[in-house]
Amino acid sequence: MRICLIGSGNVATHLGIALSEKGHQIVQVWSPTAKHAEILATKLNCPFTTQTDSITLECDIYLISIKDNTITTLLPEIKWKNKLVLHTAGSISMEILAPYCQNFGVLYPFQTFSAGKKIDFDQVPFYIESNSPQNLEVINRLAQSLSHRVTPLDSTRRQQIHLAAVFACNFVNHFYAIAKELLGESGIDFEILKPLILETANKVISQSPESSQTGPAIRNDKVVMEKHLAMLNSHPDLKELYEQISKRIIQTHIH
Repeated sequence: MRICLIGSGNVATHLGIALSEKGHQIVQVWSPTAKHAEILATKLNCPFTTQTDSITLECDIYLISIKDNTITTLLPEIKWKNKLVLHTAGSISMEILAPYCQNFGVLYPFQTFSAGKKIDFDQVPFYIESNSPQNLEVINRLAQSLSHRVTPLDSTRRQQIHLAAVFACNFVNHFYAIAKELLGESGIDFEILKPLILETANKVISQSPESSQTGPAIRNDKVVMEKHLAMLNSHPDLKELYEQISKRIIQTHIH
């Protein structure tokens, strides 16, 4: 398929490269930032533009992969006509496209994307949605070219998955950053936590999160928890966070 990429960030970059490797033609890259657009366009061997009125009309699919809060600003600037327009966001309804496009849908890759970290797209779940059965078939073919794990899903359930992912991925990663900061205060390398992190992740693959829970809160070990809270006196925000999470674990597991 002939595709125009609207965006040049992590998701657009990973998707653009993967689509190109699967034989699709990336015809053009648009981005408001010329440097970022040029870098991605060079990787994809295609032209780029920073002007919305210069976006080509010669594509089958227009794939919008930009910051969620900028989509509504961009949409009215482009004359989409009868082109198939997709966004890749987990937290935004498909219907945001309805006032501007005749043919529209969603191609949501359910994965975390970082610069320089290659993704095996064959293992990535894709959740798709469209405003017509015909468009859904096109989106399905596009997604199936990247992954065998493709599922039609409405916007409400996709947003619920995105919310869960914020807890399971984004918040967990921030907790790693907190752990690194706390270790650094005592001159301890974050590397020592990596075997623990891997074992924790592996456990939840083979058994439920509830049965995998360990730590002082599930034991209601008040002596240890009070000691930890005292150690966090110089970090009142982390102290409050520790208390709230421990309370949640106790409420969930101790009856």
